Amino acid sequence: MKKLLCYLKGYEKETVLAPLFKMLEALFELFVPLVMAAVIDQGIGRSDKPYIVRMCMLLIALGVIGLVCSITAQYFAAKAATGFSTRLRHELFAHIQGLSYTEMDTLGTSTLITRMTSDINQVQSGVNLVLRLFLRSPFIVFGAMIMSFTVDAKAALIFVVTIPLLSIVVFGIMLWTMPLYKKVQAALDQVLGLTRENLTGVRTEDPIVVHKDGMEPLTNFPRVSYKP
Repeated sequence: MKKLLCYLKGYEKETVLAPLFKMLEALFELFVPLVMAAVIDQGIGRSDKPYIVRMCMLLIALGVIGLVCSITAQYFAAKAATGFSTRLRHELFAHIQGLSYTEMDTLGTSTLITRMTSDINQVQSGVNLVLRLFLRSPFIVFGAMIMSFTVDAKAALIFVVTIPLLSIVVFGIMLWTMPLYKKVQAALDQVLGLTRENLTGVRTEDPIVVHKDGMEPLTNFPRVSYKP
C-alpha cells in the first residue's frame, strides 16, 4: 500500500478535500434526527405551525448543503483516483516494456493485459471508495450512536450492541471473499488468454469452421468453484 501512495503525488489537495467534504455531508445527515425530534416535541406537541415550517425549511437546507458536499467530494475523489490510475498505468506500461521476452513468456500476455486493464480499474475504484468512505463510514456510525444518546438513551443501547456485531460480519465477509478474488483473477487470466487465441487465429474464409473449432476451448472451459 505504501508503494502505491507515491502515485497520489500531485493530488494531495483532492486526497484531503474528498474525505473532508464527505465528513461534512455525514455531519449534516446527523443533524436531521435532532431537527425531527424538535419538530415532534416542540412543533407538533405545542401545535406551533410557524416553528414546524421553520424546521422544515432547515431540513431542506440541510439536504441541499449535504448534496452539494457529496457532489464536491465525489468530484475530488474521482479526480484523485483517475490521476492515480493514469500514473500507475504509465509506470506499469514502462515496466512491461523493459521486460525481456523470457519474462513475458513466463508471465503470459493475457496476464499482462489483465494487469494493465482490469486490475488498474479495480485499484482506481478502490481509491475512489477509500477517499469517499474512509472518514464518512466510521463518523456516521459512531456519530449516530452518540446522537442517539441525546434523543433516547435506552434506545441508543441498540447501537452499542449492533455496531460490534455488524463490524464482525463485515470483516468476516472481507476475509471470506479475499481468497475468492484470487480464484476469479486466475480464471479471468485464462478466459482472456483463450479469447485472445481465438481472435488471433480467426479465419475469414470459413466462419462456420472457426465457430465450431476455434471456440471449442471456451465451451470446454472448466467451471471454477468459488468456495473458499
